[in-house]
Amino acid sequence: MIDVAEAAVSTVADALRQFAPAYIAKYHKRMPPHHRKVLGLLMRCKTGELGFVAYRCKNCQAKHSLGRSCGNRHCPNCQKDKTQAWLAKQTSKRLPVQHFVVTFTVPEELRPLLRAHPEEGYEALFQAGRQTIQAMMAEPKNVGSDQIGFFGILHTWGRDLASYHPHVHFVVPGGGVSPDRTRWLQAKRDHLFHPLPAKRLYKKRFVEAIRAAGLYDQLPPGVLKSDWVVNRKPVGNGEAVLKYLAPYVYRIAISDNRIVSVNESGVTYKVKPSGKRYSIERHLSGEKFVQAFSQHILPPGFRKVRYYGFMSPNNKLKLANVRWLIWIWLGWTLWTSLLPSKPPERVRQPIKCNHCGGEMELIGVTDQHGCWLWRRDTSRGPPELQSLPACSKESRA
Repeated sequence: MIDVAEAAVSTVADALRQFAPAYIAKYHKRMPPHHRKVLGLLMRCKTGELGFVAYRCKNCQAKHSLGRSCGNRHCPNCQKDKTQAWLAKQTSKRLPVQHFVVTFTVPEELRPLLRAHPEEGYEALFQAGRQTIQAMMAEPKNVGSDQIGFFGILHTWGRDLASYHPHVHFVVPGGGVSPDRTRWLQAKRDHLFHPLPAKRLYKKRFVEAIRAAGLYDQLPPGVLKSDWVVNRKPVGNGEAVLKYLAPYVYRIAISDNRIVSVNESGVTYKVKPSGKRYSIERHLSGEKFVQAFSQHILPPGFRKVRYYGFMSPNNKLKLANVRWLIWIWLGWTLWTSLLPSKPPERVRQPIKCNHCGGEMELIGVTDQHGCWLWRRDTSRGPPELQSLPACSKESRA
């Protein structure tokens, strides 16, 4: 049961509302405009400053209103349902074969360049990673196919909000379709490709992308001699890794359940050290917290999840055809043993009245000026939604 009277707990939005205005005022001219916009939306989310959603109890007829959500992809409040929907969709799309997670990172010396030029840097990460996977899997000693499918997810953080660690996780089914599209070519059980040639190719492709973006002169000295990490790991049927990655698809580096407290001295939040089962608490000043949060805001319109090959909905080779080839090539026994489990059904909890516990019905939505965007009209028979194109005295809530 969801009660319209929410418990007063410290959240990311609380921290931003308390400290972001001073941060924006101090660094206004140095901040990217979209950073100011995102912070502004997150500060106003569900406060009523963006408008209200109006409900009426079907039982006692009491009316209630909730502040409208901002809908921004960086907002912890607005992305929970999307995360579950994405997980259910990807779970249903999994192929019954061994999956691998291939992770591409950049040397630490390159992180300032990507922070200063995030759109070009993240694009280079995706492009170089994609090209490396495609080239390595096309080699006959690996899979021998250029008819493959996979998807990648960009992360810009480690375990701590304050860290800036851009990398891309690619989830890759272990195999591909033959050039004539008549057979499934299975990768070795625990070997997708050798990491050493992959590292060399990845470095080459990344530098080419940076050069094409006009940033080659800004590469730090000696970075080409640094260790470039390409990590590939078998993950079975992929179900566990999807559950791990799903929360990162529709949120930024920290969620509300990690916030311990927000007070005048700053923000205290939980961090789980690598390899540990317990969490420790870390404290940042208000300014440092907003700065740490802002470094993970994505460029406007940038796609942090990308689908390639037969995983892309626009590819001519459809996923259903790939499943059929796997069924034929691997056989019924292996197919049934590796079939994806049924994704959990999404059940929306009804909003309940905090007076009588009765079920609530939606009766209207207003904008930030108090004007009805639409409302339920019960004066003429069955309820209908009425759209109000302009704000007038009659349309004010």
